[in-house]
Amino acid sequence: MSAEEQSLAIERRLGDWMRARLSPRTVTFVMFVLKQGWACLFGGLMLLALILSKMFWQEDWPVARYDALLAFALVTQAAFLWFRLETLDEARVILAFHITGTAMEVFKVSAGSWSYPEEALFKLLGVPLFSGFMYASVGSFMARVIRLFSMRFSPYPPIWATFALALAIYVNFFAHHFLPDARWLLIVATVILFWRTRIWFRIEANDYWMPLPLAALFSACALWIAENVGTLTRTWVYAGQAPWETVSFAKLGSWYLLLYVSFVTVTLVMRGALATRRNNG
Repeated sequence: MSAEEQSLAIERRLGDWMRARLSPRTVTFVMFVLKQGWACLFGGLMLLALILSKMFWQEDWPVARYDALLAFALVTQAAFLWFRLETLDEARVILAFHITGTAMEVFKVSAGSWSYPEEALFKLLGVPLFSGFMYASVGSFMARVIRLFSMRFSPYPPIWATFALALAIYVNFFAHHFLPDARWLLIVATVILFWRTRIWFRIEANDYWMPLPLAALFSACALWIAENVGTLTRTWVYAGQAPWETVSFAKLGSWYLLLYVSFVTVTLVMRGALATRRNNG
């Protein structure tokens, strides 16, 4: 049974159980929350690992905390593939996220934007290799949420324009250290390009929709909360950030833009989602 078939079978059984006990609107809301949680399973497990490792890890243990996090991420990724929680196509997207995310981490750490204060054996130019999996978890969520909700994006802008915008966003993450920061222009560009695009998603037999820029904003807020978990556990620390100080709200803009890079990357292997939405029934 494929990952998609497994998800649909579970959804049907769970939906039948809830419909016998709850109102239709409650069932829809609960199913939405559960499917969102299932989609971000990889990221949720990584955040749990950050919290638990911070609580219990001892400096004199033979394995560094960052290296243990890398081992945990590798085992989790392997388990996702073994139990068919992700497809091979989704794994390829996640690998691309890992590579591009690690490249950005190396640059940002070298530029002094943030740092990883603990020692580790598996570190590249000051960046622990597990950090790439934090970006990969965003890719995992993107790929899984599209599949789990049978998402369609319509009307979709020209493919070349979306890739040009994603490239401009990614380049700006590096270039703003040397040139004027264009993030606000890029945010405006995302709204203009995707203003008409609706995310159509399915919960059981019903289709719903949400404007894509609004969905990106909600997702950016969730990522901002997740980033605070990273900094409050001192897994990484921004320059000048004091203990228990939250991440600046300005980072919402960065996450909002990064989500468009993530989304466009996912469309490399999930082109079917860009088709016109299905009719009900």
